[in-house]
Amino acid sequence: MGMVVAVENVSLDGVMQSPAGPDEDTRGGFDRGGWAVAAFQRDPEAAQAAMAQQGGGTGAMLFGRRTYFDVVGHWLATTEPNPFTAILRDTPKYVASRTRTEPLPYPNSTLLTGDVLGRIAELKRGEGDLVVLGSGTLVRDLAATGLLDRYVLSTIPVVVGTGMRLFGDTYLPLRVLRSVTSRTGIVTATHEIVRDA
Repeated sequence: MGMVVAVENVSLDGVMQSPAGPDEDTRGGFDRGGWAVAAFQRDPEAAQAAMAQQGGGTGAMLFGRRTYFDVVGHWLATTEPNPFTAILRDTPKYVASRTRTEPLPYPNSTLLTGDVLGRIAELKRGEGDLVVLGSGTLVRDLAATGLLDRYVLSTIPVVVGTGMRLFGDTYLPLRVLRSVTSRTGIVTATHEIVRDA
């Protein structure tokens, strides 16, 4: 049986919205996008540490609709050399959506509709981990229903002040499995949800 692992960039005040660029996600008038990329550009070793903590057990990737189009669409459309193209092209991708209909435009993609959380529970019983990138609403739903097993968080030493928060109002006791702090103070840690607390 696999795990569901959320891989996220988060600010000290819990914001996860639009870490990569100013126009990535402007919902609610958010105008502070790019806060994580700026930190990783100053500290590329921290970005490598974040990738290393994700591990090699990925069986598939899981996205909310918006993140699927923003992340997969960007990396598969760009001509600039990057380490993500082959992974995002070749890895099976499941997309949770309340509004989208088939077909999805990128290879190895399956749309999850209807009882999305039930479908994810079925996928979790398969081989390999389901890795969620971004997808804040989906991650909060997974945590609230007990389907989420781990967070791999890169905590950036910045207070964004406004924007969508990663965590909702679900109580989650966590155990740190491993962590590393970069020279600029970016903390990348794997947190396991404690089921018996």
